[in-house]
Amino acid sequence: MNTPRILKSLLALILINVNFVYAQKDMLKSSASKQQLSSYLLQPSQWIKYPAYADRQAWDQFAGLTKPTIIKEGERYLQYEWKVVKATDYLAFERTGSRTAMENPFGSNNTALANLVLAELVEGKGRFLDQIINGVWQLCDMNTWVLSAHLPVQKSRRSLQELDEQLIDLTSGDMGSFLAWVHHFLSKEFDKVNPVIAARIRKEINQRILVPYMERNDLWWQALQDKPGQMVNNWNPWCNFNVLACFLLLEKDKAKLTEAVYKTMLSTDQFINYTKDDGACEEGPSYWGHAAGKMYDYLQLLKYATGDKVDIFAQQKIRNMGEYIARSYIGNGWVVNFADASAKGGGNAGLVYRYGKAVQSAEMMDFAGYLHKRDAESILEGRDLFRAFESFWSINEVNTRQAKTSTSPYTWYPQTEFCYMRAGDVFFAAKGGYNNESHNHNDVGSFMYYFKGKPFLIDAGVGTYTKFTFSSQRYTIWTMQSDYHNLPKVNGYSQPNGAQFKSRNASFDPASMSFNLDIANAYPAEANIRNWWLRYALASDGSLALTEKFDINNPATANEINFLSAIAADSIAPGVLLLKNGDAAVKMVFDPKDFTIIQQPVDINDMRLTRVWGKSLYRISLRAKSLQGKGSYTFKFIPQ
Repeated sequence: MNTPRILKSLLALILINVNFVYAQKDMLKSSASKQQLSSYLLQPSQWIKYPAYADRQAWDQFAGLTKPTIIKEGERYLQYEWKVVKATDYLAFERTGSRTAMENPFGSNNTALANLVLAELVEGKGRFLDQIINGVWQLCDMNTWVLSAHLPVQKSRRSLQELDEQLIDLTSGDMGSFLAWVHHFLSKEFDKVNPVIAARIRKEINQRILVPYMERNDLWWQALQDKPGQMVNNWNPWCNFNVLACFLLLEKDKAKLTEAVYKTMLSTDQFINYTKDDGACEEGPSYWGHAAGKMYDYLQLLKYATGDKVDIFAQQKIRNMGEYIARSYIGNGWVVNFADASAKGGGNAGLVYRYGKAVQSAEMMDFAGYLHKRDAESILEGRDLFRAFESFWSINEVNTRQAKTSTSPYTWYPQTEFCYMRAGDVFFAAKGGYNNESHNHNDVGSFMYYFKGKPFLIDAGVGTYTKFTFSSQRYTIWTMQSDYHNLPKVNGYSQPNGAQFKSRNASFDPASMSFNLDIANAYPAEANIRNWWLRYALASDGSLALTEKFDINNPATANEINFLSAIAADSIAPGVLLLKNGDAAVKMVFDPKDFTIIQQPVDINDMRLTRVWGKSLYRISLRAKSLQGKGSYTFKFIPQ
């Protein structure tokens, strides 16, 4: 027995889990009572550090070298024709499943208005004011700011706004906080034209955001009704951030303000509680900016408004949630994209830097430096003016930060059951978990393998959202199905959707660089699987050994092991496939006596997927030649 090796392994396991002691629940509620909160809350003039509109010298300093670019962008919209979002654009969602019919004209208007506002703020000559007034008036005249895809949670379940029900969704919240900031900076200028403009903004935000938020506890994203097993995803911090901004900027009554801010704290706590203590974002990196990233925005805004009195950035869990984005970066623009996340991305440099600074993470700040040098970054964050204002002060700091990505040999998320490993130019990621995660794919046990910053075995991600993406028909879409992930089809059965379909005994051993889990429970009972163990072991040379050991009761159908590849495979010898991607190549080796090879192109005609993968992916299906109740398969992936 190799006792030193065993002790080393045990010590490593202890060390790797040291940061995952069960986190405190209700961090925000615990940080301040309602009475304390009331004494902490400041007036906007006390906590807003951005210059007043009339202070031109301060704005010149604040905008710095970005000023000419911002003005140039605003000038593009001086003659913009505001688009009408028609009733039939909303109806298209229930008629054809199209979200874009409504979202495209609405988004075009919002982009124009955001650029005009920022240009006027940095220039300060009134040149953009008339167009801003046109955009604001047009926005206030809309019957709703809620997206057509989100309106069917109304009692009517239809995609036209009901007359007696007011929802708050991601976009209505965005427009509320956007207009609240516009009001803060430009209300005096509007009053010079006509006082009804600013008054209209106040009225609409009150009716669409302030009143419904306080009157309702049943908006699903609030998570204020105790429902066992309820999902709390990016909607929660995103919407609560917007609501918080609206109240802080417009509510004059201190008692009402305190009640509202405290309610947002109770609600946002539910998102923090729901997120596993390891901090992983189960929705994937492209949702991180809307999930943990929006939680950061919320916490930072709350910290400002309370004079730094309500501050939970020192909590390890909050830091874990931030560092996930740096750890999930593969390289060359690729990210670990479990669930609906795109395989391309990395994050917004300014946001990553500010979050990293708040939690004192050099890893995040260095990663932000890398992102900033990789991409030309715009100050304007769409319709999110808070992030734009915050970017003004952080951009110079990010610019001086060293550019560095994570080089950690492994990252193990023991609660979420994500496992990342690196060896040389190889990046490997796999997951356990369950089949009812936020933006879920049926993918318990799936993995991805990248070499030299190029994709080989992959997760496709998700196509353009339609009516069917978040409906009972979700799992008829191929990207959601386990047969289009790197997983077995066992005894003729694929993985179904549901929280009960989950992994068992997932573990990571850093000494052997191996990830182990039993995926039997991820399949229906009819599959008759006693055990199906997966063992992923990454060697120092980057080669991956995958062992699948199974025990099936009375099998009726031969097994099939599916792999989804970014490129077509060439058979170069019995049991040897070669996958070549540019200057990188990987051999896939298995016992040819066990399987028949079937390779099928997966044609892609969806623009969202095409931008990432091109016109096709490839599914490699290895179909067992014999019916076995017990046995094992071994696959090796060897970088060339």
